[in-house]
Amino acid sequence: MKKKVMALVLAAVMSLALLAGCGGKSGSKGSVYWLNFKPESDEVLQNVAKMYTEETGVEVKVVTAASGTYGQTMNSEMDKSAPPTIFVMTNQADIDTWQDYCLDLKDAAITRELNTDAYELFGSDGKLAAIGYCYECYGIIVNPDLLEKAGHSVDEIRDFASLKAVVEDIHARAGELGFDAFTSSDMDGSSNWRFTGHLVNAAYFYESRDDGGWPECPSSIKGTYMDNYKDLYDLCINNSTVAPTELANGGHDAQNEFNTGKAAFYVNGSWEYEAIKGAVPNATMIPYYCGVAGEEKAGLNCGTGSYWAINAKASEADQQATMDFMVWCVTDPEASRMLVDTFGVMPYKKSAESTNGFLAAANEYTNNGCYNMEWVTNYQPNVDEYRAGVVSAMNQYNADQSDANWELVRTAYVEGWAIQYKAVNG
Repeated sequence: MKKKVMALVLAAVMSLALLAGCGGKSGSKGSVYWLNFKPESDEVLQNVAKMYTEETGVEVKVVTAASGTYGQTMNSEMDKSAPPTIFVMTNQADIDTWQDYCLDLKDAAITRELNTDAYELFGSDGKLAAIGYCYECYGIIVNPDLLEKAGHSVDEIRDFASLKAVVEDIHARAGELGFDAFTSSDMDGSSNWRFTGHLVNAAYFYESRDDGGWPECPSSIKGTYMDNYKDLYDLCINNSTVAPTELANGGHDAQNEFNTGKAAFYVNGSWEYEAIKGAVPNATMIPYYCGVAGEEKAGLNCGTGSYWAINAKASEADQQATMDFMVWCVTDPEASRMLVDTFGVMPYKKSAESTNGFLAAANEYTNNGCYNMEWVTNYQPNVDEYRAGVVSAMNQYNADQSDANWELVRTAYVEGWAIQYKAVNG
């Protein structure tokens, strides 16, 4: 009788073990919570999460912060009893703030899958705090077919003077052509980052280059190239589908304006390629020309503001489940194909190859000997507060383009940098 009972117990234990083994490739009992930085990728990430759960039984939750609110959302979510296990760092300043929450990824399974060490962020304690999960490029997206209809071509645009000539000609003839030069340049939270975070990178990049490159966030900036930024920004807002005075509250759809042929130029990045290629299959991207000497050798703005970090304060089970999920994301053919198509490219050995035309344009500039405009904008201190001050000033300028109001913009960018640096560094 005792032998029979023992046999039944052993069978039950083995059954439970088998069931547990079906829960995931690693048998991990943890779960995954990805706090997503990219609203445009939400649908894809939700589908990838569902695929993984169906395949492994491991719960994967994806929460996507609204555009421009990631910092606030993260502050809120990290205080909860079940915080994110994957969160996104955008620059070194984020690491300085959150490094205690970042698991050391040196020699981690996901790190061993990288095909480059170019996109890594380290904490002051020396640990590898975050690794890039994609790199991107941004610049001015162009519809070559509309340029041709206007009697121009992409090839004739090689510096600010040539860009200005094409843009102003199209705008002057918008009525007869049936389309304008630039799409709208809204200053609401869904759009202002294109100008306060990206377009201004031209001014930061050239100042940094003059200084020999910024190894870390400087405590102040000089604003040497703010006039160049102004020239390019003015070109965007004054030769557009929407009057500058209408930009403050947003509500316009720049992507739709571009896709439906209402404008030939669109300030944005490689992440827009999937949403554009169907409507404008010949779309390409050109640099931020702004009148700097030698800019005919400028390339696109290439880099990343998207680094994965694993929550060091999560349970070991959740950390392991998260690691397993991340490795699957970059090695599984179907999952990586979906992710590469939304992110543009992923710097991992086994990830699907990129089919992004804008990244192809970036590589072409590089192959032709053009310099890459690194993402110096990633150094913006206390970024949400800093940009909020800039947006306020830019709204005043858009309403009345006086010299005095531009000085407010310049002050917000230059003096605001020192103020916000001090706010976070003391």
